[in-house]
Amino acid sequence: MPKPFCFMIMPFGKKPTQAEAGPDIPAVIDFNALWDHAYAPVIESLGYEPVRADQDTGALIVKQMMERLYFADLVLAEMTIPNGNVYYEVGIRHASQKFGCVLLAAKWSKQLFDVDQMRMVRYPLYEGAITEATAKAISDTIKDPIQNLAKGASPMHESIGGYPANVNPAAAFVMKDAMAELAAFQGQIRAVRALPFEKRMARAKELVEVYWKPPATQLTAIALLRMLRDSVSGQADWAWLTDFIGKLPPEVASQQEVREIDSLAVSNAGNPIDAIAKLQTLIELSGPTPERLGLLGGRFKRLFTDAKKANEKSQAQHLRNAINAYERGMELDLNDYYCSSNLPRLYRQRKGKGDNERAQSVSALVVAACERAKKRGLADEWLRPTLLGAAFDAGDADKAEELAADVATEGAAPWKLETTLADLEASVAQVEDKERKDRLASILGDLKRMSAA
Repeated sequence: MPKPFCFMIMPFGKKPTQAEAGPDIPAVIDFNALWDHAYAPVIESLGYEPVRADQDTGALIVKQMMERLYFADLVLAEMTIPNGNVYYEVGIRHASQKFGCVLLAAKWSKQLFDVDQMRMVRYPLYEGAITEATAKAISDTIKDPIQNLAKGASPMHESIGGYPANVNPAAAFVMKDAMAELAAFQGQIRAVRALPFEKRMARAKELVEVYWKPPATQLTAIALLRMLRDSVSGQADWAWLTDFIGKLPPEVASQQEVREIDSLAVSNAGNPIDAIAKLQTLIELSGPTPERLGLLGGRFKRLFTDAKKANEKSQAQHLRNAINAYERGMELDLNDYYCSSNLPRLYRQRKGKGDNERAQSVSALVVAACERAKKRGLADEWLRPTLLGAAFDAGDADKAEELAADVATEGAAPWKLETTLADLEASVAQVEDKERKDRLASILGDLKRMSAA
């Protein structure tokens, strides 16, 4: 009798981990070595024939891939890095077969939201070359858990009673009613975002009164929190938001995004030091992201701005911490301009060796990231103001003039001039070339008039 076979879903070759490298986190993983020295031997020891897509002599066409995902006696999925093909194929297996799909990942890795909630075998991986010792540690860790989790039902079969052939039709009506309610809720949130900024918070609080009642879900809470975060207009509102978060049930308050919003609210309510502690704890427990490091950099930037000039040592430390956090966030994703857009002015304020050149380089990087985001149609209300600020930071009068023409056409509101003019003025003050400085100052004057109109 032929052996049952195990189909392995995983990247191949050497791939970057896309994680913040550290003493126990490799920058690159050799997935071929991981397969050869750890996964394939474990699969064989469990009595299966190991098969991996990339080892085919020809390209694995979609039909073949679907067949293997459906008919395989066992499917293992390597989830350490965010690989789109792996995620897609896991979804197919979960939908097509009730049992026999096991997810595996390095202990330090962070999965995307939905997969992060699923049962997963975690193994030690401190270096990416997969030495003999590493392979043994992985093998020893994963062998027994694979056998146990292979018996568990997939999320699709667990969630929908009778799936796939005997689903109760009444369940569809219940779901459609819930979807209708959700659509109405999301429509009201969109209506809040469409209001003039000064009117948003009052309406946002009204929606909280309507929707945050038992049995409201975690998703409802997060949607309300995002709306509140984007509607706050002053310190009193931030204090109200921290109070609201403080009353949330523990299972909601512990969500990573809720903790991010909480740290932002705590800082803007006047407690940046408490916010820093919250963010550092979140990063230690759940890993760094550009968003978290950007928030952390922003809290240190606020301390730097607020520090008394007499305490130069404290000011310098806050500036170093802000730059370090923003640089770490930028390095995680060069397409994410949140962190990098804050760096040019901070470099010029530090005035260290090479800082002016760093400011110019990062400004160009921010402009490029924003232009890419525009081409992709990224829906980010801060894209326009970030691009405008980057042009001023780079001392690029031609680009600033081009964008000012867009402001004149589109109006001041989408460009958030009321919140960005001070930064633009600071950027103009840092330009050394007189001709460019004068041109940027003239453009800034035009923008001020548009904002006041």
